[in-house]
Amino acid sequence: MSDKQGYSDSLEDQPTWLKQYIDSPEKQKQLYKRTLMIVVISQIFGGAGLAAGITVGALLAQDILGTDSFAGLPVGLFTLGSAGAALLIGRLSQHFGRRSGLATGFLAGGFGAIGVVIAALTSNIILLFASLLIYGAGTASNLQARYAGTDLATPTQRATAVSVALMSTTFGAVAGPNLVGVMGQFATSIGIPPLAGPFILAATAYILAGLVLLLFLRPDPFIVAKAIASVKKSDERLSSSGIVIPQSKNKRGILLGATIMVITQIVMVAIMTMTPVHMGHHGHALSAVGLIISIHVAAMYLPSLVTGILVDKVGRIPMAIAAGATLLASGILAAVAPTDSMLILTIALALLGLGWNFGLISGTALLVDATNPTNRAKTQGSVDVFIALAGASGGVLSGVVVAYTSYPFLSLAGGILSLLLIPAVIWFRMNPTGGSHASEVR
Repeated sequence: MSDKQGYSDSLEDQPTWLKQYIDSPEKQKQLYKRTLMIVVISQIFGGAGLAAGITVGALLAQDILGTDSFAGLPVGLFTLGSAGAALLIGRLSQHFGRRSGLATGFLAGGFGAIGVVIAALTSNIILLFASLLIYGAGTASNLQARYAGTDLATPTQRATAVSVALMSTTFGAVAGPNLVGVMGQFATSIGIPPLAGPFILAATAYILAGLVLLLFLRPDPFIVAKAIASVKKSDERLSSSGIVIPQSKNKRGILLGATIMVITQIVMVAIMTMTPVHMGHHGHALSAVGLIISIHVAAMYLPSLVTGILVDKVGRIPMAIAAGATLLASGILAAVAPTDSMLILTIALALLGLGWNFGLISGTALLVDATNPTNRAKTQGSVDVFIALAGASGGVLSGVVVAYTSYPFLSLAGGILSLLLIPAVIWFRMNPTGGSHASEVR
């Protein structure tokens, strides 16, 4: 029997290039390391592309539309765009491999960033909104790239593999906000509005990330993983000794992983989106905004290696609880921070990034644990749609909430929302049929 791609369940019928990986654990290990290296390079560029929308998206909308009520709209739009792109990338990856899915997303994001620059230059609101939607494809690829490293990872390496991808995003993502002033000056020098400058960087970075994956992610780790799983399943079927994981446990693991990532995304995006606007209202310079957002983004990605090890060693569940506690502390600090205190606001935004980091890595590990190569990429893409929609909702509603209440109210509400992680974890732990794997219940 063969799958949709023409790869047979039988080892003898596999293409020659696949056989060498199926037969050799050592070659699988080598490909795993090579995949992580390529993902690292692409994520460095991808992180820089991601940072543009985070840093100046809300300010650009505020400048063009002349009101704070829609300041969260750009983040909402490119996050909404990332939702549709996540679904497409997941489907492409499932059928054609990570290389095709991720490269397509990054290249589309790059062209979207070019559209934002043109829209800012011509003051074309419709083009701006359409381009922000397409720009979101880069965000989706940037997030889904974390899955590529897990395809050939062992269960005890999965969170660490995710953390390597996220860690590498740090270099570009932290550099991006700090280049806001430089890119603004460059844009002005060539007759483009300064707030569009970071999107010039985003276009270049996303296109480079896509080209790296397109040219060098060979052989595709997901195609290899699917072939290995297909042969293994065939062998287990023949020997009748395979262990079947209950479907109910798979669904619970997927649901819990998705819930953790969705809640942390809503809280993080909502508070992060309105922080630059809040700072602008109280006289902070654009350079100060860039600094505090770069620290926030660093906290999102820089602790990843340590977080990944903790998730693999201490467990998925304890780190999910830590995510909720950290986000709560962040919301409280942001709410009580004096308007002239850069220090307290910086700590709050750093904790916001750290809580997101805990939630994303623990949730991703739970999701990978609960899937197999026959449905993994498609399921991951579907879950990332909900993550993106959660971010879009958080981004759009944050501006409305602040317009009718205040930034402290938004921050405190976000912190309280993160407490929903606790009943979600309790529900999962009370499952009598699931959680037989230590990594899922610890």
